[in-house]
Amino acid sequence: MTEITPAILVDSFSELDEKLAKFVNITNMVQIDICDGKFVSSISWPMQQGDKSSIERVLDEEDGLPYWNSLDFEFDLMVLNAHKQFDFFARLGAKKIVFHLEAETETDFKEFLESLDPYFKDNISIGLAINTTTDINKLDPFINHIDFVQCMGIEKIGFQGEPFDEKALEQIKNLKNKYPELKISVDGSVNENTAPLLIEAGADRLVIGSALLQSFDIRETYRYFESL
Repeated sequence: MTEITPAILVDSFSELDEKLAKFVNITNMVQIDICDGKFVSSISWPMQQGDKSSIERVLDEEDGLPYWNSLDFEFDLMVLNAHKQFDFFARLGAKKIVFHLEAETETDFKEFLESLDPYFKDNISIGLAINTTTDINKLDPFINHIDFVQCMGIEKIGFQGEPFDEKALEQIKNLKNKYPELKISVDGSVNENTAPLLIEAGADRLVIGSALLQSFDIRETYRYFESL
């Protein structure tokens, strides 16, 4: 079965709670999209200014993120130089962290990956996202230090509901040819029309936002995608 990961984009801790609740007892992993308003124009929780008390309680280990005992969390960091904030997201309880190649400086990011504490290497999976126009050869310096690549299915990242970019299909095929053992995840405009095409191209995992959240029955829609 195809691996399916729901994705959410939220503006507040209360919305985080509300949306995570929809996936309890359906899946064990949810991707939380993080936008900084710099690398991408949108800004999302927890990057806005405002009440930080809920986050501070998690960082101080007085509390966990909503449903932490039922769900694992993957943070998709659409954040400029996100590796500098790795510790913050690790302390929030990350099981997976996705960095974006275009948001990082090659030398600094490679040094970060090479010097990552063995504890984090063993407990947090590291993914590297690339845009639909990215030359896959730019992954070469990092490929031995990451667990998976996330191909974006949309041109304008940082928003849900964007149209599908067909360049992603060729990119996935090229990645599978160059790195046959590489796990490929796809995020952005994954729906009933595009999912079969992405799987045929070689995608191992589908990250799905709007198509799940806007469905009448999230559980059944999740099972449909999983059956693909």
